[in-house]
Formats: sequence, C-alpha cells, structure tokens
Amino acid sequence: MDNAPKKKNWIRRASRRIALALKTAWAWIKRAFFGGKLPEKVGVESPSQRFRANFFRKKSAVFALTVFVCLFAFVFIAPIFVRMDVNYTDALQQNVAPVYTLRKVPKKLRGEIAYIDGFAGFTVGLSAKGEVFVWGSVKEKLLKINYKEIPKAVKDEGAAFVAAGKDHLLALTNGGELVGWGDSSCGQYGYAPTLNAVTMPDEFRAGVAKEEVAQLCCGYQTSALVKKDGSAYLWGNLNATPNLQEMKKLSGVRKIAFTNSAAVALLLDGRIYTGNSTPFTAFISSKTGRGKDFFGYLVDKRAVEIATSNKCLAVLLDDGELLVTGVFENGEDALPILRQGEYFLSLSGGSRHFVGITNENNAYGWGHNAYGQCDVNGEKGTTVFAGALQSYLVGEDGQLLKSVGLKGYVMGTDGRGRDVFTRIVHGGKMTLTVGGVAVIISTLIGVLVGCVSGYFGGAIDVVLMRVTEIFSSVPFLPFAMLLSQIIKYYNVTETTRIVIIMFILGALSWTGLARIVRGQVFAEREKEFVTAARAIGVKEGNIAFKHVLPNIVSVILVSMTLDFAGCLLTESSLSYLGFGVQQPQPTWGNMLNGSNSSIVIQNYWWQWLFPALFLSVAVICINVVGDALRDALDPKGKDRG
Repeated sequence: MDNAPKKKNWIRRASRRIALALKTAWAWIKRAFFGGKLPEKVGVESPSQRFRANFFRKKSAVFALTVFVCLFAFVFIAPIFVRMDVNYTDALQQNVAPVYTLRKVPKKLRGEIAYIDGFAGFTVGLSAKGEVFVWGSVKEKLLKINYKEIPKAVKDEGAAFVAAGKDHLLALTNGGELVGWGDSSCGQYGYAPTLNAVTMPDEFRAGVAKEEVAQLCCGYQTSALVKKDGSAYLWGNLNATPNLQEMKKLSGVRKIAFTNSAAVALLLDGRIYTGNSTPFTAFISSKTGRGKDFFGYLVDKRAVEIATSNKCLAVLLDDGELLVTGVFENGEDALPILRQGEYFLSLSGGSRHFVGITNENNAYGWGHNAYGQCDVNGEKGTTVFAGALQSYLVGEDGQLLKSVGLKGYVMGTDGRGRDVFTRIVHGGKMTLTVGGVAVIISTLIGVLVGCVSGYFGGAIDVVLMRVTEIFSSVPFLPFAMLLSQIIKYYNVTETTRIVIIMFILGALSWTGLARIVRGQVFAEREKEFVTAARAIGVKEGNIAFKHVLPNIVSVILVSMTLDFAGCLLTESSLSYLGFGVQQPQPTWGNMLNGSNSSIVIQNYWWQWLFPALFLSVAVICINVVGDALRDALDPKGKDRG
C-alpha cells in the first residue's frame, strides 16, 4: 500500500522532467529556425549557458546535429527490426531497381486469374480471357529490356500458356505461335544463341497447336514445352543446366520443372527422371521422416506431382505422401503438419519456398519465410501459385484471395541479390562503430601524450614529441592498407579483424590531437591556479589531469568531432580499396567498393548512390557540428549571429 504513492510521485516527477526537456528543446529549435528570443535571465551567464546560446544561434549547426542524431539513431535502432543474414545471396534477385510492386497483381487480372508464374524479379499472369500481364521489376538496365513490353502477337491473339524464367518470358498464343521476349543470348527462345546452349526445336517455327500442349515452363535461362502425348522439348543454357542436353527431347512426360542447375521430369508412369545426373540424395518424407537415398526410396512408388525451388525438389506421391529432397538451406525440410486425413493435391515452388493446396482446399507454405511468402497456412482456396518470393492464393472463380511475400526493395538490390537498404542499415552501424571506437582510441592516446608532454616538458617532452613526429611521418593510408593486408594472412575471425582495424585507425591518427593538447597545456600550466595548487602540495599528476586538462576539454571535444568525420572517411576509404572490413559484412565503404565498375555506375545507380549519400550526409553533418562547436567555444569570437 505504501509503494503506490511513491510510484505515482516518481512517475509525476519523471513526466515533469520529460516535459521540461521537450519544452526546452523546442524553445532552442524555435529560436534557431524561426527567430525570437528566449526569456532573459537575471544574473551572470555561465560558460555552459554561453556555449549553448552561441551554438544554437547557428541554424546550420542545429539542422546538422538533428540530422546526424536521427541518422545515428536510425542505423543503431533499425537493425533490431531489419534483420540481415550476411551470407544471404540470391542470383534471381540481382540488380533489381528500387521497386515496391513485386507482388502487386494488376487490378484487371485480380478477378479472372487463370495462371501465375514467377522465377525471378518479375511475374507473369494469364487471365481467363487469355490476356497477359507482367509486373514487378520489369526493366533490365544493362540489356535495355522491358519485360512489360508484351509482343504484338501475344496482345492481338491472346495466350493459352505463359511462363517466366530468370531473364525471359514465353507465351503460346491462341493462334499457336510460340513467342518469347527478354534475353535470348542463351537460346531461351531463339534459334541462334551466342553462348553454349541447346536451341529451340526448329519444328516450333511453324507453331504449335494449343490443343496439343500440356505445359509451358521456364527456368534459369532454360525453357520447356510438354505435349499431351507425353513428348517434351527442353532448350536453353547448357552451362546453367548441364543435364539439358540428354533431356532435350523426352517421351512419356507429364511435367517438367527446373531448379537453378537441373531439369527434372515427372513421367507418365510416375517415375522421376533427371537423366544420368542424380543431383538429389538426402530427403525427408511426411510419413517416414528422413532418408539418404531418394531415388532408391522411390522404387515401387508413383509420383503424381512435382515442384522445384532453387535447390530442392518436392514430390507428391499417389498415396498422399510428400517428399522433399535437395539442399535444405531455407527450411525446405520443415514440412507442414496436416490434419488427420488431409493430404496435398497440388504443389508450386518459388525460389526458396513451396506452397500447396490440400484435399480440404487449405493452403500451406513452408521453406524460406523472411518476407512472409509462406503465410497462407490454413487459408481457404482452390489454387495457390508461387512467384519467386511471393505466393498468390486464388479462389474457385479465379479471384485473388490473398497475395503474400516480398513487396519490393526500397533501395534495390546489389549484384548478389542482397537488399541495399538492409545492408545500408547494418553497414552504417558498422561504419559509425568503427569510426567511433577509432576516435576514442586516438583521443585517449593523443590526450595522454599531449598532456604529459606539455605539462612536464624537458626530456619527457623531447622524447614524446620525437615519437609523435615518427608516427606523423608514416604515410597513413598506405601503412593502414599494409597492416590490413597482413591481417588477411592470419586465421582470424571477422570480428577480430574488425577490432584490429579499429585499433589500427586509432593508433595512427592521434598525432594531431597530441600537438594541440600539448600547446594548450603549455599555456594553462603557467596560470595562477597551477602555482596555487603546487603551493598547497597537490601532486603534479593530479594538477595535470584534474586541473589543467578539464580547462582544455572544449578543444578536445572539437577535435574529436572533426576526427570522427575523418575516421569515417578513412574506414570507408580502406573498405572501398578492399583493405578494410571485408564482404559479406557490410560497411558504407565496401558497398561502394562493390559498385566501382563502369557497368554498375552507368546502369545500376542505386548501388552506389545510396551508400555514398548516407556517408556524405554523415560526414558533412559532423563537420558542420564540429565547426559550430569550435566557434561556440571560442571566447574571442565576436560575431555569433
């Protein structure tokens, strides 16, 4: 009972203090940006009051401080909510421009969906009326391709089948013409590829009757067409799919699916065929658990459906058993738990996840779910389609019930398919941390050397200044690069490497501050308060560090602020040159290092613009604040307005 009033009083006092702090901050901001005067106070103005008044008179300094504080808070708080896997890469999401429409189904398609397919950054949809739609990252800057520019034949005749690959699309028109658009350098839909490839069958030049076709699909620079009589034709990049040559013309095929490096065929007799290649060994079953011999387990079993992700194959058997095999990197082996008597009827695979519909019209997803692409568990629907990192749940009448997954990238992706925004957030934290720790180290060394040298003088001063001159004569950037390069040859963890880089930056950048502190201490030690302290028996060390040093804190503070900006640039320069923090751990500097090619600069502007912008803003704001601090702490300054 007695604790309640105390708690209320504590809350009341805290509320008053917060309100007073906010009121004061608003008063200073209002004064800095909108003019006006603060209430005048009677009495002598203290140095701290004079400093605040001088500093907040400068609108540019207040603005720079506000921006930097916001930037600092952003890069240290945002990583809590924006998670990053430093080893994550995705070849299917390379060089995606800033876009936020990756799963935005066109309005005209939402009520009459017949089919949706996506393999990379763009997705293709087919309406019940045969109209084709493309959405997502539809422009390839380097190849000057716009996937949304649908060929005239497809627009005029409408399509019976569509499919999307990594960098191309295919459509079979209602008139029987097989039309492709996008990149065809690997023979994805052309007859004269420029690279090692299997060409499109010549017989397709005359067209293919839509009534004869059972499936049209695309993969990683590959394509396939399956006829209702079981004949299948595969073509495209042999380097990407080595088993394409032996599978280019098959018979008795029900369905074809592509991983990033293999073609898989489901035969009419229920067997799984991959040619002489056997890329799948370990597997997991919804009934028997884990096993080691996938093809051995399939003997005497009959498959009725297959779907693929980047590195995995999902197989549905005729008794309802679900098998998944391949390289389990994203939870593909965490099979969904179905209710008693429930089993899958259909499957669809994205780049890193699977989705399916059961006999009770329930949708389930499993695998990589960083973007919520598996968040359809238990939802009612008749069909579910998988995009690369999206899922689309469709009802019986073709109406879109739900779309989940990746919406897009605010700042695009880099050449390895990594989100630039996520890397800027975590890279900023690393850059500011390295710069901040390096400044603290250099300040401690510089203050210690400068204070001891300036106060005691004599032989100590001579020795310390010669040491300072030796350090200052070392070419900073080449020496830091040399030390960083030496570290590469030692088996140290990335964390240890980053710590060493912090110490290298700090240990090589203290000389300027040491000279400044030495000069200030020289002036301070001749004043009367030092003589008085000696007269009453205060120890020399206490005089130097407890009486003299506090009088030059303002100079140290200004130097630290300006050195912080310098350390940010130095760390970024080292990382840019490849001698600082190494990939895949991001910093603003090594993000710029990954963009230092003419191809990236000309075509993928977002990869260098955003890290350069954040680094520039941080450095400029720190320098502006440092200059304002120097002016505000200068007692001889005349014009403060």
